[in-house]
Amino acid sequence: MRQVTDHRLDNPALASLTGPHARFAERRGRVLRYPREVSWFVALPDDPVAADWEDLAALAGPGNRALLPASAAVPPAGWGVEWRLEGFQMVLEDHDDASAVPHQEVLRLGAADVQEMLALAERTRPGPFHPRTIELGTYYGIRRGGELVAMAGERLRPPGWAETSAVCTAATHRGQGLAARLVRAVVAGARNRGDRSFLHVTADNIRAVRLYESLGFRVRRRTAFTMVRVPAPARRA
Repeated sequence: MRQVTDHRLDNPALASLTGPHARFAERRGRVLRYPREVSWFVALPDDPVAADWEDLAALAGPGNRALLPASAAVPPAGWGVEWRLEGFQMVLEDHDDASAVPHQEVLRLGAADVQEMLALAERTRPGPFHPRTIELGTYYGIRRGGELVAMAGERLRPPGWAETSAVCTAATHRGQGLAARLVRAVVAGARNRGDRSFLHVTADNIRAVRLYESLGFRVRRRTAFTMVRVPAPARRA
Protein backbone atom coordinates (compact mmCIF):
# COMPACT_ATOMS: atom_id res chain seq x y z
CA MET A 1 0.00 0.00 0.00
CA ARG A 2 1.08 3.55 -0.73
CA GLN A 3 2.46 5.28 2.40
CA VAL A 4 1.00 8.78 2.31
CA THR A 5 1.02 10.07 5.88
CA ASP A 6 -1.18 13.15 5.42
CA HIS A 7 -3.60 12.80 8.34
CA ARG A 8 -6.27 14.79 6.49
CA LEU A 9 -6.96 11.67 4.44
CA ASP A 10 -7.61 9.65 7.61
CA ASN A 11 -10.80 11.63 8.29
CA PRO A 12 -11.52 13.27 4.93
CA ALA A 13 -15.09 14.33 5.70
CA LEU A 14 -14.00 16.23 8.82
CA ALA A 15 -11.06 17.79 6.98
CA SER A 16 -13.41 18.87 4.18
CA LEU A 17 -16.13 20.34 6.42
CA THR A 18 -13.59 22.27 8.48
CA GLY A 19 -11.69 23.31 5.34
CA PRO A 20 -12.76 23.99 1.74
CA HIS A 21 -16.34 22.79 2.38
CA ALA A 22 -16.87 24.75 5.60
CA ARG A 23 -19.66 26.72 3.91
CA PHE A 24 -21.75 23.54 3.84
CA ALA A 25 -21.16 22.51 7.44
CA GLU A 26 -24.06 21.95 9.83
CA ARG A 27 -22.62 21.48 13.31
CA ARG A 28 -23.55 20.23 16.73
CA GLY A 29 -20.69 19.99 19.20
CA ARG A 30 -17.80 18.23 17.48
CA VAL A 31 -20.02 16.60 14.84
CA LEU A 32 -20.54 18.10 11.38
CA ARG A 33 -22.58 17.11 8.37
CA TYR A 34 -23.51 18.26 4.89
CA PRO A 35 -27.05 19.41 4.08
CA ARG A 36 -29.06 16.34 3.12
CA GLU A 37 -29.63 17.50 -0.46
CA VAL A 38 -25.84 17.83 -0.89
CA SER A 39 -24.64 14.64 0.80
CA TRP A 40 -25.59 12.23 3.57
CA PHE A 41 -22.01 12.29 4.87
CA VAL A 42 -21.42 13.12 8.51
CA ALA A 43 -18.05 13.82 10.12
CA LEU A 44 -17.19 12.55 13.57
CA PRO A 45 -14.01 13.53 15.43
CA ASP A 46 -11.11 11.10 15.28
CA ASP A 47 -11.85 9.89 18.80
CA PRO A 48 -15.68 9.94 19.10
CA VAL A 49 -17.04 9.57 22.63
CA ALA A 50 -20.59 9.02 23.85
CA ALA A 51 -21.37 12.74 23.74
CA ASP A 52 -20.42 12.87 20.05
CA TRP A 53 -22.84 10.07 19.20
CA GLU A 54 -25.53 11.92 21.15
CA ASP A 55 -24.80 15.04 19.12
CA LEU A 56 -24.99 13.05 15.88
CA ALA A 57 -28.34 11.62 16.99
CA ALA A 58 -29.65 15.13 17.64
CA LEU A 59 -28.25 16.45 14.37
CA ALA A 60 -29.65 13.62 12.22
CA GLY A 61 -32.88 13.10 14.12
CA PRO A 62 -34.38 9.97 15.75
CA GLY A 63 -34.82 7.08 13.34
CA ASN A 64 -32.94 8.84 10.52
CA ARG A 65 -29.85 7.62 8.72
CA ALA A 66 -26.32 9.02 8.50
CA LEU A 67 -23.42 7.92 6.32
CA LEU A 68 -19.94 7.65 7.85
CA PRO A 69 -17.39 7.93 5.02
CA ALA A 70 -13.94 6.37 5.26
CA SER A 71 -14.40 5.97 9.00
CA ALA A 72 -13.45 3.28 11.49
CA ALA A 73 -15.96 4.58 14.05
CA VAL A 74 -18.17 1.90 15.61
CA PRO A 75 -21.67 3.08 16.60
CA PRO A 76 -22.76 2.39 20.18
CA ALA A 77 -25.34 -0.16 21.26
CA GLY A 78 -28.84 0.62 20.04
CA TRP A 79 -27.73 2.12 16.73
CA GLY A 80 -28.55 0.22 13.57
CA VAL A 81 -25.98 -0.56 10.88
CA GLU A 82 -27.89 -0.77 7.60
CA TRP A 83 -24.86 -1.57 5.49
CA ARG A 84 -21.10 -1.37 5.49
CA LEU A 85 -18.99 -1.28 2.33
CA GLU A 86 -15.36 -2.35 2.69
CA GLY A 87 -12.96 -0.78 0.24
CA PHE A 88 -9.76 1.05 -0.52
CA GLN A 89 -8.64 4.64 -0.35
CA MET A 90 -6.34 5.32 -3.32
CA VAL A 91 -4.06 8.29 -4.02
CA LEU A 92 -2.75 9.50 -7.35
CA GLU A 93 0.97 9.27 -7.88
CA ASP A 94 2.82 11.33 -10.47
CA HIS A 95 1.55 10.11 -13.82
CA ASP A 96 1.93 11.61 -17.29
CA ASP A 97 -1.69 10.92 -18.24
CA ALA A 98 -2.96 12.98 -15.30
CA SER A 99 -1.86 16.21 -16.96
CA ALA A 100 -3.16 15.33 -20.42
CA VAL A 101 -5.52 17.69 -22.21
CA PRO A 102 -9.12 16.45 -21.67
CA HIS A 103 -10.56 14.53 -24.62
CA GLN A 104 -12.73 16.62 -26.94
CA GLU A 105 -15.82 14.65 -25.92
CA VAL A 106 -15.47 15.69 -22.26
CA LEU A 107 -17.89 18.47 -21.31
CA ARG A 108 -18.20 20.54 -18.13
CA LEU A 109 -21.54 19.81 -16.45
CA GLY A 110 -23.68 22.38 -14.67
CA ALA A 111 -27.02 22.99 -12.98
CA ALA A 112 -28.93 22.39 -16.20
CA ASP A 113 -27.57 18.82 -16.30
CA VAL A 114 -28.51 17.79 -12.75
CA GLN A 115 -31.66 15.83 -13.61
CA GLU A 116 -29.78 13.77 -16.19
CA MET A 117 -26.92 13.26 -13.72
CA LEU A 118 -29.35 12.02 -11.09
CA ALA A 119 -30.94 9.65 -13.60
CA LEU A 120 -27.54 8.28 -14.69
CA ALA A 121 -26.49 7.80 -11.06
CA GLU A 122 -29.75 6.01 -10.34
CA ARG A 123 -29.09 3.57 -13.19
CA THR A 124 -25.40 2.95 -12.53
CA ARG A 125 -25.10 3.29 -8.71
CA PRO A 126 -21.63 4.90 -8.46
CA GLY A 127 -22.37 5.95 -4.87
CA PRO A 128 -24.59 8.54 -3.19
CA PHE A 129 -25.58 11.37 -5.53
CA HIS A 130 -28.12 14.05 -4.62
CA PRO A 131 -29.68 17.16 -6.21
CA ARG A 132 -26.94 19.47 -4.88
CA THR A 133 -23.97 17.09 -4.97
CA ILE A 134 -22.69 18.96 -8.03
CA GLU A 135 -21.93 21.93 -5.73
CA LEU A 136 -19.10 19.98 -4.08
CA GLY A 137 -16.73 20.39 -7.03
CA THR A 138 -16.24 20.22 -10.77
CA TYR A 139 -18.15 17.60 -12.79
CA TYR A 140 -17.57 16.41 -16.32
CA GLY A 141 -19.66 14.29 -18.65
CA ILE A 142 -19.73 12.67 -22.07
CA ARG A 143 -22.79 12.73 -24.32
CA ARG A 144 -23.64 10.44 -27.17
CA GLY A 145 -26.54 11.40 -29.42
CA GLY A 146 -27.36 14.17 -26.97
CA GLU A 147 -27.73 11.72 -24.06
CA LEU A 148 -25.50 11.90 -20.97
CA VAL A 149 -23.85 8.46 -20.89
CA ALA A 150 -20.90 8.95 -18.52
CA MET A 151 -19.77 11.35 -15.81
CA ALA A 152 -17.24 11.92 -13.03
CA GLY A 153 -16.49 14.73 -10.62
CA GLU A 154 -15.24 15.84 -7.22
CA ARG A 155 -16.70 15.14 -3.78
CA LEU A 156 -14.70 15.45 -0.53
CA ARG A 157 -12.12 18.25 -0.41
CA PRO A 158 -9.60 17.96 2.42
CA PRO A 159 -7.16 20.90 2.18
CA GLY A 160 -4.73 20.20 -0.66
CA TRP A 161 -6.74 17.22 -1.91
CA ALA A 162 -9.74 16.49 -4.15
CA GLU A 163 -11.70 13.23 -4.16
CA THR A 164 -12.57 11.86 -7.59
CA SER A 165 -16.09 10.48 -7.35
CA ALA A 166 -19.35 9.60 -9.14
CA VAL A 167 -17.42 7.81 -11.89
CA CYS A 168 -20.06 6.00 -13.92
CA THR A 169 -20.95 4.93 -17.44
CA ALA A 170 -24.26 3.74 -18.85
CA ALA A 171 -24.26 -0.03 -19.46
CA THR A 172 -24.69 0.45 -23.22
CA HIS A 173 -21.47 2.50 -23.48
CA ARG A 174 -19.04 0.60 -21.27
CA GLY A 175 -15.75 -0.70 -22.60
CA GLN A 176 -15.08 2.43 -24.66
CA GLY A 177 -12.66 4.17 -22.29
CA LEU A 178 -15.13 6.88 -21.26
CA ALA A 179 -14.45 6.55 -17.53
CA ALA A 180 -10.71 6.91 -18.08
CA ARG A 181 -11.22 10.08 -20.13
CA LEU A 182 -13.38 11.59 -17.42
CA VAL A 183 -11.05 10.68 -14.54
CA ARG A 184 -8.15 12.25 -16.43
CA ALA A 185 -10.19 15.44 -16.82
CA VAL A 186 -11.08 15.53 -13.11
CA VAL A 187 -7.54 14.97 -11.86
CA ALA A 188 -6.08 17.42 -14.39
CA GLY A 189 -8.45 20.10 -13.11
CA ALA A 190 -7.47 19.36 -9.51
CA ARG A 191 -3.78 19.45 -10.38
CA ASN A 192 -4.16 22.79 -12.15
CA ARG A 193 -5.74 24.13 -8.97
CA GLY A 194 -2.85 22.80 -6.89
CA ASP A 195 -4.67 19.81 -5.35
CA ARG A 196 -3.70 16.15 -5.32
CA SER A 197 -6.29 13.52 -6.20
CA PHE A 198 -7.57 10.58 -4.20
CA LEU A 199 -10.64 8.35 -4.37
CA HIS A 200 -12.50 5.51 -2.69
CA VAL A 201 -13.52 2.25 -4.31
CA THR A 202 -15.20 -0.88 -2.97
CA ALA A 203 -12.83 -3.81 -2.51
CA ASP A 204 -14.89 -6.12 -4.71
CA ASN A 205 -14.94 -3.74 -7.69
CA ILE A 206 -11.83 -5.26 -9.25
CA ARG A 207 -12.48 -3.72 -12.66
CA ALA A 208 -12.54 -0.21 -11.19
CA VAL A 209 -9.44 -0.84 -9.07
CA ARG A 210 -7.53 -1.92 -12.17
CA LEU A 211 -8.73 1.13 -14.09
CA TYR A 212 -7.57 3.48 -11.34
CA GLU A 213 -4.23 1.71 -11.07
CA SER A 214 -3.75 2.15 -14.84
CA LEU A 215 -4.29 5.88 -14.35
CA GLY A 216 -1.67 6.15 -11.62
CA PHE A 217 -3.67 5.63 -8.41
CA ARG A 218 -2.24 3.42 -5.67
CA VAL A 219 -3.90 1.97 -2.58
CA ARG A 220 -3.14 4.00 0.56
CA ARG A 221 -5.25 2.08 3.07
CA ARG A 222 -8.27 -0.12 3.56
CA THR A 223 -11.37 1.70 4.75
CA ALA A 224 -15.15 1.43 4.91
CA PHE A 225 -18.32 3.43 4.38
CA THR A 226 -21.04 2.70 6.94
CA MET A 227 -24.70 3.70 6.87
CA VAL A 228 -26.04 3.94 10.42
CA ARG A 229 -29.51 4.59 11.73
CA VAL A 230 -30.14 6.74 14.79
CA PRO A 231 -32.13 4.91 17.49
CA ALA A 232 -35.82 5.77 17.50
CA PRO A 233 -37.36 7.02 20.76
CA ALA A 234 -38.50 4.24 23.04
CA ARG A 235 -42.25 3.63 22.83
CA ARG A 236 -44.26 4.17 25.94
CA ALA A 237 -46.12 1.19 27.33
